[in-house]
Amino acid sequence: MINGITSFITSNPLSTIAQSTSSSVTIETMMKAIGRPGFILIDNNISPETKKYAATKEFLYQATCLLLYAVLVVPVFKHGAFKLGKKLLKNQSENFAKFKNLREYTNYRKYAKLDYKHRATNTKIDDEMSPELAQYLHTCKDNPERFNAVKGCIELGSLIGSVLGLAVLAPQLSHSIIHPVLRFLGMEEPVKKSDTDANSEKKVDIKA
Repeated sequence: MINGITSFITSNPLSTIAQSTSSSVTIETMMKAIGRPGFILIDNNISPETKKYAATKEFLYQATCLLLYAVLVVPVFKHGAFKLGKKLLKNQSENFAKFKNLREYTNYRKYAKLDYKHRATNTKIDDEMSPELAQYLHTCKDNPERFNAVKGCIELGSLIGSVLGLAVLAPQLSHSIIHPVLRFLGMEEPVKKSDTDANSEKKVDIKA
């Protein structure tokens, strides 16, 4: 059993996930979407109605974060970071010159994680790589994952996207999504126009 756990912890797929900002944040957000509502539901110190409302609201917020992250980080920040790095570092580094786009680099990293024996005989590499990269993966007996400048730019883009997406945009977007959904599910009362008008007519007493 210990050997099985050790093999899992040191496996290439798990290592790839741990080294990827986007993968780590996605898994963390998914666990929050499950764990936090679940923790609220098993709390016997609050009423069933409160538990249901709080758990649903928390799930909707985490689901909004996950959706926003999936839509924002990969298409915008990771691709943007790759293109920006390719443009800015074209004279300082040959790393970016070897890859046409982010997809080719992502495929390269996937196969670079395999040992030499599996890379040498894997025919899928030829379909997803340029001839130069495919030949390099087939024949390189050392660790072929050496394009640190490319990986660094992509991870920086993912980090910036994580901060902007989850800390800045998600809280703003959630207000326009969560409350309408809660009202649709009958967990919140619709906002009355009279209440809105009363709040808008409140003025600060400057004489107080």
